[in-house]
Amino acid sequence: MADFLANIADLLRYHADAPMLFSSGTFWLLFLLFLPLYALLSRQRLGQQAFVVAFSLYFYYKCSGWFVGLLAATSLVDWWLSHAIARTPSRRGKRWLVALSLTCSLGVLAFFKYANFALWNWAALVQGNFHPLDIILPVGISFYTFQSVSYIIDVYRGRVQPTATWLHYAFYLTFFPALVAGPIVRADQFLPQVTHRRQPTAAQIWGGLWLIILGVIKKAIIADYIAGYNDLIFDAPGAYSGFETLMGVVGYTMQIYCDFSGYSDMAIGIAAILGFKLAANFNFPYKARNLTDFWHRWHISLSSWLRDYLYIPLGGNRRGRVRTYINLMLTMLIGGLWHGAAWRFVFWGGMHGLGLAVHKALRPRLDRLPDTWPVRAVSWLITTTFVAFLWVYFRADSWQSAATLIATIFTNFSAAHIIPFAHTRLLWLVLMAIIITAHALPTRLWVQAQRRFIAAPWVVKLALFLIVTQATIQLAGESVAPFIYFQF
Repeated sequence: MADFLANIADLLRYHADAPMLFSSGTFWLLFLLFLPLYALLSRQRLGQQAFVVAFSLYFYYKCSGWFVGLLAATSLVDWWLSHAIARTPSRRGKRWLVALSLTCSLGVLAFFKYANFALWNWAALVQGNFHPLDIILPVGISFYTFQSVSYIIDVYRGRVQPTATWLHYAFYLTFFPALVAGPIVRADQFLPQVTHRRQPTAAQIWGGLWLIILGVIKKAIIADYIAGYNDLIFDAPGAYSGFETLMGVVGYTMQIYCDFSGYSDMAIGIAAILGFKLAANFNFPYKARNLTDFWHRWHISLSSWLRDYLYIPLGGNRRGRVRTYINLMLTMLIGGLWHGAAWRFVFWGGMHGLGLAVHKALRPRLDRLPDTWPVRAVSWLITTTFVAFLWVYFRADSWQSAATLIATIFTNFSAAHIIPFAHTRLLWLVLMAIIITAHALPTRLWVQAQRRFIAAPWVVKLALFLIVTQATIQLAGESVAPFIYFQF
């Protein structure tokens, strides 16, 4: 009995080498225990909210250890400051309080995420020795910081009223489905769902399960498996042929989509089962035929956040053509830096900003092109190629590695490697073909598939769930792979 209790206690503790993920068995075990208690508290709104906040904080503890205290402190400070902003009569006083809040939130983010980056650049500038600080980045800090910032700004703008209690705000900031990797939740969209609580319908619950199944397929089956080969290519730049390297680049292009959109699907699905609606975070981004459309489809919660809280306040497109291009570049440069403390991420964001500016400049001429199949195909090919090659800088561990990978594709390419590759990487090719085909299907077919799943007998739902579970077990590695966006 003592050993059993010790094992349970060990399971409930945080382990730095094994953070709790949506794709892990530990999470689903705890979630299955969470659901009955959540349902029992359905008639006690305050009790249910407190239970969700407690579970969310515990979930974050299992993901990031004692940094849960930092999350709780952030929620308390911003809740107090939001009320102070609302009570302050003068606009100048409100601005000072907003500045204080932003300094606290962004200052904490800057310390954990960018302190070593700043020190490295300073050491390089003065030609000194760089001694990195022993700093661990809290999981999901970029996501919940952006939520905190948007809430404070929306209170200042009068878009939302400060929550009546800290519990309501903590529910918004720590809601566990979206806590560690988004979607970035907006207060004006989510808080009304907290205060005007409705029970989830059968359609919401089964629709949520459908999204969870899709998310597991994308993440645990496709992304985690194809990552094995992609890692070989990126970890040894120049060691493989141009064709094999190209396959690794194409593979990572699909891996990062499956990994991140799979997480978003699971997050949105779990929230739906609990009766909450989170906004879509992906809309088949590799169907885009220009870069503007790509950013309307990729990481939608971040791109819309950057638009509303950075691009538009900078002036958007209201201050002339040149200022518009500058605003685009600044927004995307900051977006790139948000993704990681390295100049490669800044370059990645800057190139996307440049691409957006070029598209905006050429748009009057592009709009005059005929809407024919060849024009659409060429537009798609240019956009997808641009996006895929920029992912190399996103994934590579150095400038030299990225340059070597791209150079290898163009200088060491031979069709003779195609047949041997197909023989040795058949399952990799099959999974890539499945996700590419699924991505290319008309969106309406996926809407219809979800409706049919919701209406299907429970036996069909159970069969699909068991098939996906078995496939996940068969293809699983020795450990659960973390989500790519956990590091941001």
